[in-house]
Amino acid sequence: MSEGELLKKAEKPSEEAMRLHPFYRGKIQTAPRCAVRSVNDFAVWYTPGVAAACRAIHANRDLVYDLTCKWNTVAVVTDGTRVLGLGNIGPEAGMPVMEGKALIFKFLGGVDAIPICLDTADPDEFIKTVKYLQPSFGGVNLEDIEQPKCFYVLERLRSEMTIPVWHDDQQGTAAVTLAGMINAAKIVDKKLADMRIALIGAGAANICVARMLMAAGVRPGNIVMTDSKGTLHQDRDDIEKSREKFKEKWEMCLRTNGDRVKGGIAEAMKGADAVVALAQPGPGVIKKEWVRFMAHDPIVFACANPVPEIWPWEAKEAGARVVATGRSDFPNQVNNSLGFPGIFRGVLDTRAVTITDEMCVAAAETLAGFVESKGALREEYVLPTMEEWEVYPLEAAAVGRKAVEQGVARVNLTHEELLRRAKAVIADSRNMMRLLMDEGIVPPWPEA
Repeated sequence: MSEGELLKKAEKPSEEAMRLHPFYRGKIQTAPRCAVRSVNDFAVWYTPGVAAACRAIHANRDLVYDLTCKWNTVAVVTDGTRVLGLGNIGPEAGMPVMEGKALIFKFLGGVDAIPICLDTADPDEFIKTVKYLQPSFGGVNLEDIEQPKCFYVLERLRSEMTIPVWHDDQQGTAAVTLAGMINAAKIVDKKLADMRIALIGAGAANICVARMLMAAGVRPGNIVMTDSKGTLHQDRDDIEKSREKFKEKWEMCLRTNGDRVKGGIAEAMKGADAVVALAQPGPGVIKKEWVRFMAHDPIVFACANPVPEIWPWEAKEAGARVVATGRSDFPNQVNNSLGFPGIFRGVLDTRAVTITDEMCVAAAETLAGFVESKGALREEYVLPTMEEWEVYPLEAAAVGRKAVEQGVARVNLTHEELLRRAKAVIADSRNMMRLLMDEGIVPPWPEA
């Protein structure tokens, strides 16, 4: 397929989106969970019977998880300052993305998610508002917040709230990337802990990828990161002068690049076993000759959308053994949707108070292990696909058990109990979708 054909194919979903969004007028709606046999049942679900549930929660606040929908409800919150690849387009324009995220939460994780777009770019106002929402939700998924504000917001909310808060652009991307890298390392018969890895782009996603790789055993000194001005190292005076604002990036300057490699992308990639690019769309951001100068059997993750930093066939021609992108029309899609539905399923089922890096590593190991358990691990299949829904309950159980082991869970369930619960909840969500479609309550796509 030519570059022009690929670009035309990439534009097709956008064309369909503008045809179908006005037809459905939204992607989610509120549906009842309880049985309503007649209007008389509202005496139980509302006044006067509901007062008994209110009194019970007033006496014991933890009962809110047993008597209301809080146990399964997540807020998907943004300020619209960094939406997908669109930049600062505002909260209203970010709404379709948050709503789509909520749909994926429900279909793949059985999680009831509510899109919330806040009309403030002030980080402290944002934090205060999200904290006010805490009584209604079992968790918070932050989304599409500009750097470096996203680090500050996440750090504050994680430390000041008693429900789990995570930023999918950081932790979600990192968990799925790690899963793919674990299996790619097996393909090339290298130990992940010993690999030298170049990270192209030093935004929120790759900074968290670096942190996750370290948590999985990669030596910090073997990681070389680049930003728009070159490699990160201890002599980067420009970052040091702004270290209060960009403290995460300065931390990477101090922890990574043990050999103090200087230069740009070419120098970072020279001799590297793997490269993870989360930079600007390509092609041409990564050149074929740079791949040729990597170590034997190089691994290339080019994850920019809609066009990767280097086309997969170019990376292969240059000698790459394993290639992954962020696109669904190439093998090995690094897709956040493999992570957050299952991770939150496990978090909600154990009522965890936070989401640790170790819980994300457990999710990554489960994603990687799922492929290997099928006996199907190969160069073009290092990650599961979204169609393989069986991986999500396994991921949920692994994350839930890690939460219990780390002492951040309010509920202690065995792996088998977590697996059984996750399978049931996710199956219910998928069956409900099929039923709504079969009955015509959700109409079929209109003909183009």
